[in-house]
Amino acid sequence: MDTRQAYNLWSQQYDANDNKTRDLEAVAFRAALEHVSFDTSLEIGCGTGKNTRWLLTRSKRLVAVDLSEGMLAVARRELASKHVTFVQADIRSEWSFAAGRFDLVTFSLVLEHIEDLDHVFKQAAGKVKRGGHVYIGELHPFKQYTGTKARFDTEEGPQTVPCFNHNISDFTGAATRNGFAIADVNEHFDDDDRTSVPRILTLVLRRL
Repeated sequence: MDTRQAYNLWSQQYDANDNKTRDLEAVAFRAALEHVSFDTSLEIGCGTGKNTRWLLTRSKRLVAVDLSEGMLAVARRELASKHVTFVQADIRSEWSFAAGRFDLVTFSLVLEHIEDLDHVFKQAAGKVKRGGHVYIGELHPFKQYTGTKARFDTEEGPQTVPCFNHNISDFTGAATRNGFAIADVNEHFDDDDRTSVPRILTLVLRRL
């Protein structure tokens, strides 16, 4: 089962499932962007809209993108607004799905499913205004090392979404090679227990 098929199937239960990674990333997302100024935003991996709702409180124009038609159907149903345009697209191809440049581009739990980070950062660089920002929120590599992956249960048994392991230096290296400065790196822990393995890694980049 490929990533698109998996998320289409998962969309039927995604919001109802207990999911520590989804929920902590939403908290990390808001914390990382609380003091970032933006009017226009491009959200990559909007899913069912867990972060879209917050972006709508700050954005005059928002383009929300996902690979999964199933996830987008839920988001459209829950978040009808004249300020958001929902788009189905595969970010592994050229980014022709959103015109113009944005103050902010966000990736939430997306890049673990992407093998070629350089392609994605190159495309993102072409969509961010100079001085604008990129947010990345991912399952922490330390969690990946222990075998944690995006997975969900079905009547046919557990389903695991295809994933690639990326080290922190893979993210920072791809970012700097493609015209970004690292503005912030942070780690987020279950129950804020910093003696445990961090669950979420966040990075905020600034376009040079």
